[in-house]
Amino acid sequence: MDPIKNMISATDPVRNDPSMPDGEAALRRMLAEPAAYSDRLAAGATSLEERRLRRARLAGAITLAAAAVTAGVLAVNNLGPMASTPGPATTATASASPATATPTPGSAATATPSPTTPSPVLATFVFPDGHLSFKYPEGWSVRTEQGPYLAEESKAGSVVAVVADGAGAEVARVQSGMYGDGAAGSVKRTVFDTAPVPGITDVSGNQAGFGFASDQILPVSYPGMPEPTQPADNASVYYFMDVRLTKEFLPTQEGSGTNQVPLPNGIMSAYVVFDFEKQPVFATPEAAREWMAGERYAQLKALLLSLKYS
Repeated sequence: MDPIKNMISATDPVRNDPSMPDGEAALRRMLAEPAAYSDRLAAGATSLEERRLRRARLAGAITLAAAAVTAGVLAVNNLGPMASTPGPATTATASASPATATPTPGSAATATPSPTTPSPVLATFVFPDGHLSFKYPEGWSVRTEQGPYLAEESKAGSVVAVVADGAGAEVARVQSGMYGDGAAGSVKRTVFDTAPVPGITDVSGNQAGFGFASDQILPVSYPGMPEPTQPADNASVYYFMDVRLTKEFLPTQEGSGTNQVPLPNGIMSAYVVFDFEKQPVFATPEAAREWMAGERYAQLKALLLSLKYS
């Protein structure tokens, strides 16, 4: 090599850079050394997959930041400046009509129980001998009196139970263990209400019944005259409410009969107390039917129906 080439070669920075390897020498080493390959990265080298993940994270962060900036700009433009005085509050009004639940197929609809009228509270009175009893409304009272008797040995068994309402007025009488007496005549009877009294049968097994009725006395017949079938024009009407044998409340009843029911311990007589000085108690049959629709009638009827002999 001539002196000029040597001078030019000496000025080449790459050729004289000690950090740059000699290409010819490297090629000779590659061809001379045995071939050995490895899939491991050199220490400190970054893999292609990690580079891709870094790029994805960086792109996501940039996207979120841009979305946040955009949302803030839109909110400021739409809402405008903040007002110092709050606006009026909005009141929510509930619908007046209740929501109705529609049962789905296969499911049972729950029924709402309808309100029922509570049953009246009743007290029980039992006669001293323990055989006859009845029930009466709470708030009423019962006192006893000596009943009629024929002999001293039967005196203690004859008892009258006097029933008074909450105001102290006498409304009913029940007699037990008394002796039987009385008289009867021909009447035209009108029955307004009747029902059997389950707890009372007489000594012969006949069923006693409750009844509310009225009588008109038929004229007394004389020998040779036909039996009267209609009361006289001036015949008064007599109303009664008591317990007697059920056959006396039949439409065919023509005799006044009696409310004395013979029981094993003596005669029973149970009746509602009407003011006999004001008979007829009701001006007309219609007035009597109107009274039947009231609470007092129901209370007295329940008392008589509750009579029981044991």
